[in-house]
Amino acid sequence: MAAATKSTENAQHPSIGFHALTLAAFFGASAAPTPLYRIYQQNFSLSPVLITVVFAVYAFALLAALLTAGSLSDHLGRKPVIFFALVLEIIAMGLFVVASGPGWLIAARIVQGIATGIAGASLGAALVDVDRAKGQIVNSIAPLCGMAVGAVGTSALIQYGPFPMHLIYALLLAVFALLAAGIWLTHETGGTRPGALGSLIPRVAIPQQVKRPLSLVTPINIANWTLAGFYLSLVPSLVASTTGSGAPLTGGAVVTALMASGAIAVYLRRSRSAPANLRFGVSAKTLGILTVVAGVHLANVPLLLIGTVFTGAGFGTNFLGSIGTIMPLAKADERAGLLSAFYVQSYLAFSLPAILAGFLAKSAGYALTTDIYATAILLLMGVGLLGLRAGRRKAAA
Repeated sequence: MAAATKSTENAQHPSIGFHALTLAAFFGASAAPTPLYRIYQQNFSLSPVLITVVFAVYAFALLAALLTAGSLSDHLGRKPVIFFALVLEIIAMGLFVVASGPGWLIAARIVQGIATGIAGASLGAALVDVDRAKGQIVNSIAPLCGMAVGAVGTSALIQYGPFPMHLIYALLLAVFALLAAGIWLTHETGGTRPGALGSLIPRVAIPQQVKRPLSLVTPINIANWTLAGFYLSLVPSLVASTTGSGAPLTGGAVVTALMASGAIAVYLRRSRSAPANLRFGVSAKTLGILTVVAGVHLANVPLLLIGTVFTGAGFGTNFLGSIGTIMPLAKADERAGLLSAFYVQSYLAFSLPAILAGFLAKSAGYALTTDIYATAILLLMGVGLLGLRAGRRKAAA
């Protein structure tokens, strides 16, 4: 009887595909500027530092939106909040279309970050409303798939299409306009309740029983998001600088390889234990980073791609392992605050080191910056793995 009821509910909510597509579209749009950063540098005479600032303000805005408006759809309903995020994203795409300098790019990225933060929280909740098990998997995979398609799609349009700095955003604006109309054709998956204004007050809390496990996975998690920020802000310029390949698809393919292999790894290892995922993730990422460094110094694009596939697999499984380590330890009413704390840590690691990378790239060059980042990431993962092993030995004693 319960199975029949669940089947009926899913039949009444065929919107899981629509919500998954919308979530992927938001994150695909977030990766669309990555292949364009090198073109912005050339056309607007931007330094690597300013490029990483354009990248980082998106992460800051997204984090602010998650912390303030993350639970807004619990009070106002999913559909109106998702629609509001889509309207903001349409405005962001419009700003990109008319951008004529770094100020426009920064404004567009701030609006885009706010839109993506609101959309990520409300669409994620809607997916879990429809189907808890499938929703959690889609929440992990859709953003990575979206970013993979966004990076390679933008690269292809730059290389083969007209208006390289504008076409992708005009197309995305049309896509989001269609999605904004389509959201009203779906079922409302949530409900409404009072307290919308109160929900805008950020709540970040780490339960006592989670503090030690979170501290143990923190080095691995910081290493994970530092790497992602480096890839999404500087890798296309790095590829062009070190290999001499100016083709936008080359840099875009490297970024796409990271996200696509991460998504595949998340799907394949979704049922593994958190410790097993962390061990696998650190091993795969170590092998991948060493291969990427070799590819940079040998100016070998295939080696860069192979290394990135391993690195992406490690990125995906480290994310799974980090979340899997802390979230099961929190009680139901503690999860939102804990997830907020985890997001703060992750997005600060995603954005702040990227700005540092911009300074390093400007003064020391892309190859040396890669070496420094690779060393720091490997050291962080090593510290994290040693800490986890020591923690397990202490628990077993």
